[in-house]
Order: sequence, then C-alpha cells, then structure tokens
Amino acid sequence: MIAPSPASASLTAPQPVPRLHTGSCDTPGGMVGIFEPGVQLAFYRRQPDPRIAAYLEAAVPAMHAGRSLLVQAGGAVPLDLPDRPGRAALLGDIEWITGLYTDLLGCPAAALRIEVLSKPMCPRFHVDRTGIRLTCTWRGPGTEFLDDAWVNRERLGAGSGGRPDEESGLLRSGAAVARVPTFAVALLKGSLWQGNDGRGLIHRSPAIPAADAPRVMMSLDAVWER
Repeated sequence: MIAPSPASASLTAPQPVPRLHTGSCDTPGGMVGIFEPGVQLAFYRRQPDPRIAAYLEAAVPAMHAGRSLLVQAGGAVPLDLPDRPGRAALLGDIEWITGLYTDLLGCPAAALRIEVLSKPMCPRFHVDRTGIRLTCTWRGPGTEFLDDAWVNRERLGAGSGGRPDEESGLLRSGAAVARVPTFAVALLKGSLWQGNDGRGLIHRSPAIPAADAPRVMMSLDAVWER
C-alpha cells in the first residue's frame, strides 16, 4: 500500500476527505500501488542527482527533443545526447527508469520521449487516453495534478465551455493543486487502463519560471506489439 502524498493529505478545506487516489513511496517497489483500482498516480521520490543537473545546465542548448524512440525491454537506449560531463549519468538513469517501467508493466517495449520545454506543453487540466504512462522531470517543475475529491469531471475538455480551469467549475471550493517532485519517477494512470474508463489522473503541465527554463523530462508508454 502506498502512503497518501503530502500534497493530498494536507488539504484542509471543509470538503469531503480525498480518497486514496494519489500516493508517494520511498522505494521503487512501492510503485506497484498504481495497480490498485482506486489509485491514479504513484510516484517514487528521489534525491536530485547533481551530475545530471550539471549536465543539463550545460547540454540543453544542444539537445534534440520531441521525437519518440522505441526501446526494447532489457535493451540499450540508443539516444544521441550531447557529449558533456554527466552524459553517462543521464543515460544510465534513462536506462534504469526504462527497465523499471517495462518490468512493472510487463511490456516488451516502450515508446520513449525526451522533451525540452520553454512553455507548458499541456497547460489545461486533462486526462490522458493512455494506459499507464511514466514521467520523470529532471529539470524544472514536475507535473501538476488534482485529487478526485476536488474536481468536477464534467468540466474537463469540452465541458469547460472554453473557459479557463479556474472559471469553468472544474475546481471545487478549497481545491489545491499538487505537484510531482522534480526527479521523482511517476506513474500516471489514464482512462484506457482496464477498469478505469471515466477516470484517470487529472493533471497538467506546469508553468515554467524563467530561472528553471527549459524544463527537461522523459515519458514512457507501453508498446505491446513489436
């Protein structure tokens, strides 16, 4: 069982107590909590690696991002990253995270994306039409999310009537936006996961302060047919 995330546990407005919908863990093995029916987010908290942070500070101007790469389970990750000190640390982290994901999902391969972002990619709250997606943000703020108890799902997407999230009625009174920590490895359950139709983690890309730009992250989606 994964513990409630501090962000979810600290909501104190006079509203219904949030369900155990999001959670954090201190070991990679704790991420199996994502398979519990009511859990929509599980993330493994990690300390930032200074080697990776320093590498990205130097390498982001030369990094190519935004394309999907198919990675076989147990195989090497053939990424063409700029040659700067710390490159091996980042590649090693990507390979470890990819191995963790393919082991947990039991999938033979995964689609890997590296993103280098100067502005939010998906700035409005939404639910992914995916199974279980992995994300990890190494630089800049992590993904923002809302616990189920604090939202009206009917106001997602077209239900907003084109109004901003803060004005559409999506957010219930007292709602607080939580955030996955930088360097944490997160599993986000989407609406296409078995038994999860009509649910899925409500999340968005964060605003990126100038001091933290660009934001650098990876994502993985399971591929079941090679």
